[in-house]
Amino acid sequence: MALKRKAYERFEFWKRNKSKQALLVTGARQVGKTYLVRELMQSHYPNSVEINLADDAAARRSFEAATDADDLMLRISVAADAHLVPHETAIFLDEIQECPNVMEHIKLLVDRGEYDFILSGSLLGVKLEGADSLPGGYLTQVEMFPLDFEEFCWANGLPEAAWDEACKAFASRTPVPDFIHEKLLKLFHRYLLVGGMPDAVNAFLGSGVIDQVRVSQSEIIRVYKRDIAKYAPKENRLVIQNIYDLIPSELTGTSKRFKFSSIENVKRFDQVTDEFLWLINAGVAIATYNASEPRHPLLIAKNDSRFKLFYSDVGLLTSTFIKRASIDLLDGGTNMNVGGVYENAVAQELNTHGLSTYYCASKRMGELDFVTERADGVVIVFEVKSGSSYRTHASLTNALNVANNGIDEAYVLAETNVEVSGPVVYLPIYMVSMFHFGD
Repeated sequence: MALKRKAYERFEFWKRNKSKQALLVTGARQVGKTYLVRELMQSHYPNSVEINLADDAAARRSFEAATDADDLMLRISVAADAHLVPHETAIFLDEIQECPNVMEHIKLLVDRGEYDFILSGSLLGVKLEGADSLPGGYLTQVEMFPLDFEEFCWANGLPEAAWDEACKAFASRTPVPDFIHEKLLKLFHRYLLVGGMPDAVNAFLGSGVIDQVRVSQSEIIRVYKRDIAKYAPKENRLVIQNIYDLIPSELTGTSKRFKFSSIENVKRFDQVTDEFLWLINAGVAIATYNASEPRHPLLIAKNDSRFKLFYSDVGLLTSTFIKRASIDLLDGGTNMNVGGVYENAVAQELNTHGLSTYYCASKRMGELDFVTERADGVVIVFEVKSGSSYRTHASLTNALNVANNGIDEAYVLAETNVEVSGPVVYLPIYMVSMFHFGD
């Protein structure tokens, strides 16, 4: 099933407005990059060429041997399974990190303007050194993520008017109409189990049962582990695998902070810095770092050696639980320790919307689950509550009672409708999808 994705609008914007620029699509494996690029090419180009540089070893070796832009263009034309018609053809090079040396040649080809180049990479952050410093000025980059909650609602047929009504309630700080609120809560609980990986979402839409979803999720996790075995530095692979496998159990702990002592033969962060960064840069894990206080600029207060580590997709997290352990999630209950699941969903949503997240912990105020800030320096605190006692939030209360605390906006995300009590705004957990400060 074709899933509606927000990234597609950005693809079309690039197509309409590009000026000698290639489109670079990044993101973790299995988030839908290749499918969405194909949709763009089918809809907007009379001719298109697709070459996967990870799968096509012959093309990869040929491109690596290219001596200049003209030579590369010749090699592309030989490898292509379709005619190259100037000004009518899109050339899609998938898994571009497998041939990093061609980037400078492609820059020159893009500058000529005869063909539209679309590049994609799943492991740019770990495979291509200096990915952030690729030749500038000729790339429009779009990073893709698993479906966010709004996209999941689209896939499940939620009427646009219902979402708009919820957004109005969010903006006005007034309750969502009950029938819409209950529908959105139900969808959110399902999102916790299914997540936003396109294959898992399609499995759910096609079958309506969790078994098919879990088959898809298991395959995705297998692909991620295969990448660790294939692409991670040989001396780091076992530790990276160990860290990835530990994330679910660490999130069910009391603090949810990743404890380095959980890793075999590891006592200090500096022993495993590269391993954590590999997972984060590969896009399969999200780090929420500790900040010493909730005050702008948060980056100054950042502690690189203390963080919570989340899966990039909440469905992949819950797929690691036995099925019956997850049953409570469907009804928003609290019979199991779901705090880490809710926090993973929030971290994923905020990360998708371009927000860097932190948490604050101190003896004076306790722990604040998420702290972030807008581009204008406004500091925002989120407390995440999975149970019925969401009005009890000692840490947030303590922080707000500290003079000059640095907090500009305070939210509690919970199984509730919209409420306002003094400086605290209580929002239904699904409304985390309506924060778009980084978009």
